[in-house]
Parts: sequence; C-alpha cells; structure tokens
Amino acid sequence: MRGFEPVSLCDWPGHVCAVLFLGGCNLLCPTCHNHQLAWKPTTVPTVPRADILGYLQKKSRWLDGITVTGGEPSIVPGLASLLAELRGLGLPIKMDSNGMRPDVISGLLEKDLVQAFAVDVKGPWHEYKTLTALERIFDLAKKHPARFYFRCTQVPGISDADLEIVRGQLPAGFSLRVQTFIPPLVSDRSQDARRVA
Repeated sequence: MRGFEPVSLCDWPGHVCAVLFLGGCNLLCPTCHNHQLAWKPTTVPTVPRADILGYLQKKSRWLDGITVTGGEPSIVPGLASLLAELRGLGLPIKMDSNGMRPDVISGLLEKDLVQAFAVDVKGPWHEYKTLTALERIFDLAKKHPARFYFRCTQVPGISDADLEIVRGQLPAGFSLRVQTFIPPLVSDRSQDARRVA
C-alpha cells in the first residue's frame, strides 16, 4: 500500500470514505495526477498494512466506505485477498479502474468484493490503442448496472465533441460524469496522502 487518505468527501460521490492508494499502472496517461505512484511506485514509501487496518477498524462507524485507487488496482498481486480483508471490516468498497483488465473485475464481481467501480474512460474510441477490454467492461456494466459508473476528465485535447462521442459509446442507460481537468501540482497527491491519522 503506497498511500492512505483517512477521510475523503470527493472520491466516492455521496460517501464519506477512506482512500487506499496502490502502486503501478498498465497505462501511461500524460495527464496522470498520480504519475509517480503509477509509473514509479517503488519510489513512494509504503504505509504499513496494520496501521491502515487498525485505523479503519477504529473509524469504521464514521465511514460510508473505502475507495481503492492507484495507479491501477487491478494489476496489483493479491488484490482479491486485500479486498476480502477490507470487506471483513463491514464497509462497502469502491474501486477506481481504467477498465483494461476485465477478467480481474469480473472475478471481483463474482466474489462480491467490490460494490462500485469507477471506470475512467480516457476519451473517444479512436484515442485508444486497444478497445477490447473496455467493450468487455461495458458488458460487465450491463450485467451489473448498479455497480458501475463512468467518468471522463476533460484534459487538454478532449473537446466537447469528443465527450459527446464518449457518451454515445457508453452502454445504454449509463451517463458520463465529466470531471474538470486541474493540472497536477509539483507534489503529487500520492505523496501527500501517506499519513495515517
């Protein structure tokens, strides 16, 4: 575990949650806010698992859930066992993902380890080098509509017309949450979020 934010009001809409950051990513998005955590995770100190679990046990009655983010959580070895341990605390889990590992997400759904997935759609189809994984993620979203929502950050180069294309490519019944791009600060969030209260 490469970072922990004890309380967040913005990482899971409608929920007061703790945020757990995992390192590594299978994409190299140039506008990544957690680029050090995503691309050079070993340069970010770990937060002891026992400290995080101890905090969550003490504060669970004040939280609505836990957000697991990254980097890209789906590439982390032992993710299912970590999520099972977190679920043992009695809190629902939301996981952020780029959607490129649908087999992992399918397995988490089968085990009922994650209650909501925030899938980052990076832009219109023609911007992706591979589309297969997102098509499979969309199929999973259709089967489990209450567990998925889709969002896109309007980074420089993504126009309003591009956002309309993305909206048109989502499965029927899903809307797109558009996030405003804020240029990354020199000190990225993963380093600021290592404390445990």
